[in-house]
Amino acid sequence: MQRMGMVLGLKPEKVEEYVRLHAAVWPDVLTMISACNIKNYSIYLKRPENLLFSYFEYHGTDYAADMAKMAADPKTQEWWAVCMPCQEPLATRKEGEWWASMDEVFHHD
Repeated sequence: MQRMGMVLGLKPEKVEEYVRLHAAVWPDVLTMISACNIKNYSIYLKRPENLLFSYFEYHGTDYAADMAKMAADPKTQEWWAVCMPCQEPLATRKEGEWWASMDEVFHHD
């Protein structure tokens, strides 16, 4: 299992819309998240900075293939088309990232 932490900005005028969307995530999207070996997935919002922090645990063996599978899913593409206009990626993210990956510096079970 691999723990993943990522960060992303939200446009101030889209915060309430994003929160509303995530109060009722589409069932097909949730099914695809599970099918791609992601468990214990949470997204947190830090106001007033409007930063999103996501945490999830990846239980698969080929993260790139699972993310490609998710990206190819038509219902997930629809979901992203609704959510992405709310989001504001960090300028410091790595090339090819939307959510900026973070390094784990501490963990305790």
